[in-house]
Amino acid sequence: MTTPTLNPLVLLAIPLAPLVGSAIAGLFGTKFFGNLIGRATAHTVTILGVAIACVLSFMVLNDVMAGARFNETIYTWMQLGELSLDVGFLVDPLTAMMMVVVTFVSLMVHIYTIGYMAEDEGYARFFSYISLFTFSMLMLVMSNNFLQLFFGWEAVGLVSYLLIGFWYKRPTAIFANMKAFLVNRVGDFGFILGIGLLLAYSGSMSYEGVFAQKDVLLQQTLPGTDWNLLTVACICLFIGAMGKSAQFPLHVWLPDSMEGPTPISALIHAATMVTAGIFMVSRMSPLFELTDTALSFVLIIGSITALFMGFLGIVQNDIKRVVAYSTLSQLGYMTVALGVSAYPVAVFHLMTHAFFKALLFLGAGSVIMGMHHDQDMRNMGGLWKYMPITWFTSLVGSLALIGTPFFSGFYSKDSIIEAVAESHIYGSGFAYFAVMAGVFITAFYSFRMYFLVFHGKERFGQAHDDHGHDAHDAHHADDDHHDDHHGLAPGQKPDESPWVVTLPLVLLAIPSVIVGYIAIGPMLFGDFFGNAIFVDLAKHHAMKELADAFHGPVAMAAHSLHSPVLYLALGGVVTAAVFYLWLPQIPAFFARVLAPIKTILDNKYYMDDFNQAVFAKGARLLGAGLWKGADQGLIDGLLVNGSTRVVAWFSASVRKVQTGYLYHYAFAMILGLIGLITWILYTHLGSIK
Repeated sequence: MTTPTLNPLVLLAIPLAPLVGSAIAGLFGTKFFGNLIGRATAHTVTILGVAIACVLSFMVLNDVMAGARFNETIYTWMQLGELSLDVGFLVDPLTAMMMVVVTFVSLMVHIYTIGYMAEDEGYARFFSYISLFTFSMLMLVMSNNFLQLFFGWEAVGLVSYLLIGFWYKRPTAIFANMKAFLVNRVGDFGFILGIGLLLAYSGSMSYEGVFAQKDVLLQQTLPGTDWNLLTVACICLFIGAMGKSAQFPLHVWLPDSMEGPTPISALIHAATMVTAGIFMVSRMSPLFELTDTALSFVLIIGSITALFMGFLGIVQNDIKRVVAYSTLSQLGYMTVALGVSAYPVAVFHLMTHAFFKALLFLGAGSVIMGMHHDQDMRNMGGLWKYMPITWFTSLVGSLALIGTPFFSGFYSKDSIIEAVAESHIYGSGFAYFAVMAGVFITAFYSFRMYFLVFHGKERFGQAHDDHGHDAHDAHHADDDHHDDHHGLAPGQKPDESPWVVTLPLVLLAIPSVIVGYIAIGPMLFGDFFGNAIFVDLAKHHAMKELADAFHGPVAMAAHSLHSPVLYLALGGVVTAAVFYLWLPQIPAFFARVLAPIKTILDNKYYMDDFNQAVFAKGARLLGAGLWKGADQGLIDGLLVNGSTRVVAWFSASVRKVQTGYLYHYAFAMILGLIGLITWILYTHLGSIK
């Protein structure tokens, strides 16, 4: 049987199809060219573009699994001496899997958007943005060099800025997208420093060229220090991942980004942009494997994120923010897996998480639609009777998230916990505590949300206090009075969402159940990734220990019935049921007794206040200092105005000599003549002596 080959034109069509759809909807479906095409055409061309990309991605994955590989330059942009700046594709199992995840989730989000954004004025603009985002993400994951990686990296950041601030007449949305943009710039500064170091010392921008020189790079130190060059470069690259993948302390932008419409929460914050950092570190595994210091840094940052972001999910009342903090915590789990050299496990969790987290976000959006854009869970309850499809699919997503045996999240999450337990890298002790505690916390906040929304007493359609809604999606974002009419009116009941909303929920629920069972064998213990991911098993043996203990997905699920992980998850679910279904006075009691801790959690560890006080205010003080001191004082005051005053003084002094009277000039000439004669006589007499 011959090994299939990959056609570069087919590969090029995958990112370009969404780009073409985005351009058509963005130019001809908006006011830019006078709304030449209608809404139906705008969503048709963008969905068609993403559908083409999705089908082709599945075909590419099929060929890759049969042994096909591709690593070539498509276009040379610039040649600078020996340095070549190219657009090129590297398609191996890691890339092919990411392409399928990105295009499938994006396709579901596109279909869902038809129902969710039906009444919005910016309908075509939104479709244009999400297709452009899909193009950017595909260029990132398909790249075979750092230049194209950086282009995709920045492009997803730019489009996320546009999407988070989609409702640009809302001040909160503008603040949120600016915050996301600025925090990501901090991470991206580290990212470009890492790329610059690798370029400077390897002379290459291609992955292949840099990896070929990894042993040479390992022997070098950063000039002027005794720091290992490769360690510094890897930490700089990971700082880029900390921004994109919202790791502590660069996580602060992600919860605020819920100001954007719900479909982009699913697209950006579940399956694509936030996992770019996880993908990048996995792609750079040949470099990270050589430096335990960088791996420990990755491990500790991931542990802090997994544990402390989970705590914040417990106190949220906005349904989307609960899912957002859940995403932060799960990204922490993926980062922990990277830190213990279990890159295949991190990517496996990336894939399973993409499906069930997109499902949870879109389920939350369906609830918001049913509640007429009220997002406060304290105003919900008993929705399962009115929204059965949303209820059931949300239950599936929640069970997958908490790691219920046989669901997809179980296989990936349990593998991360086992990998950490088998690792002896510095920081693994704290990491094990963090991921184990995170199991209980995840189960607790997930089912707190599930019980508050779908079960218990119906708290909607009543003349109740609106609890000062934390946030709310409003399709009528341009309506100055949209705050007044969100939520159900007294006596009004919610309805199930239309089929364009529920169909993506059902299609995402299927892989949320089965994909872990199907994929764990080949992805973690088979030869699926091949040489796409490199693990030094002699130094880092977590993957080997996992392989030795694995006896099939059924045996793994059966074994979990006796593990503390399952009991912790079950304990979280039962605690949530007791607190929020049967004895609601208990959480009220804890809120009173633990008021100082709750205040810290409500204020998100005061990270935003710290950033505002130190960085934002510091930047303003620095700006004011530079403006007052440097610009007004030094440049304007001393150099510009000062030089003017000196010239004016000198001119005024000299002007007094120029009187215009002839006898003044004659007198000056006589004085000059006397002075000249005196000097000549003095010098002449001196020479005679």
